[in-house]
Amino acid sequence: MSALSLVALVSLVSTVFGKELDAHPPQQQHRHWAQICSGNPTNKIRGCDRYGCGQFGADSGKGRHKKHEGVDVICADGATVYAPFSGQLSGPVRFFHNGNAIDDGVQIRGSGNQFFLTSLPLPSLPGFCVKLICIHPIRYHGQIERGQQLGRMLPMQKVFPGIISHIHVENCDHSDPTHLLTPAVLPLPQQDSRWAVVCSGNPTNEIRGCDRYGCGYYGAPRQNGKGKHKGVDVICADGATVYAPFSGKLSGPIKFFHNGNAIDDGVQIEGEGSCVKLLCIHPIRYNGRISKGQVLGRMLPMQRVFPGITSHIHVENCDRSDPTGNLERGK
Repeated sequence: MSALSLVALVSLVSTVFGKELDAHPPQQQHRHWAQICSGNPTNKIRGCDRYGCGQFGADSGKGRHKKHEGVDVICADGATVYAPFSGQLSGPVRFFHNGNAIDDGVQIRGSGNQFFLTSLPLPSLPGFCVKLICIHPIRYHGQIERGQQLGRMLPMQKVFPGIISHIHVENCDHSDPTHLLTPAVLPLPQQDSRWAVVCSGNPTNEIRGCDRYGCGYYGAPRQNGKGKHKGVDVICADGATVYAPFSGKLSGPIKFFHNGNAIDDGVQIEGEGSCVKLLCIHPIRYNGRISKGQVLGRMLPMQRVFPGITSHIHVENCDRSDPTGNLERGK
C-alpha cells in the first residue's frame, strides 16, 4: 500500500471514529459503572461507623498504617448484586482468609473497547479489573454482562454487628474506583427508589429504638433467644393513618401472631421491584392495586397488647432482606 493510500485510510478511520464518539458520547458508552447493589441506585459509598470509614484511602483503624485500597458501596445483607461492567469472572477471591460468613468474592476483568457501540477496529483502550468482596457470586467463572445479576450480599451484620453493610470494591491495581462508581446520570425524581412515608406523624420513617420489649432495627436479637429480627419497626402511633410505600398489588390478610389479638392483621404489597409485608395495621382492603402514597389503612392498637412499647408498623421484605435503605427517605 502506498504512503498516500495509508494516510487516506488513517484519515478515514479517524473521521469515522470521531463520528462514533459524537454519536455515542461517554455517557452512552457506559464509561461509568452500572448500579452494583439493589436498593442503592447511585452506588452510595459507606460513611464512617465504629469499624472505620468506606472512602478510598481511609485509615484502616486499630493503629495500622495501611490505607483503605478500595471503596465500600452500601449494600444491605442479602441484597442482589449486579455486574458493574461486562467481562470475565474469576474467583473465588478471599479477603479475610479465615472462612467467616463474608469471606467470599469474585473478580471481573473487561476490555475498555467493549464500551463503544461500534464494530469498527478501535484504538486500544484501558480495561477494567475489579474485585467485589463480601458477596457470594452465582458463579466464579465465565462471561457476565453489565447489569446482569452477579450474586448476593453476604451477612455482614453477623460478623460486624452494627456496621454499615457494604460491598468492598477494589481495583486490581489498587487505584481509586470512586469516579467510576458515580452514575453519569442520576436517577430522575420519578425513578427514586426510596419508599414514601409509611405512617402519618413520621415523615422520615424513623425506626423504633429499643424498649423493654426489644429493638426495632433489622437483625436485632429477639427476646428469649428466638432468632433475629427479620424486618424493621417504623414508628407509628396507635390509630394513625398508614400509606402505601410504593405502587403495587395488594394481597392478604397477613397474620403475624396467629392468635387473633388486637394487632394480628396486615397486608402484602408487591410492585416496582419490591415486595413487602406491613404488619400490625388494618388495611382498607386486602386485594387490588394501590398507588404510592395512597391511604393503605390505619395503625392497630398496639398499646392494648404491649403496654408501654414504642408503637410501630412491622415492615418486612418478602425475601427477608433488609428494607432499611428504602425507608431512610434520603437521610
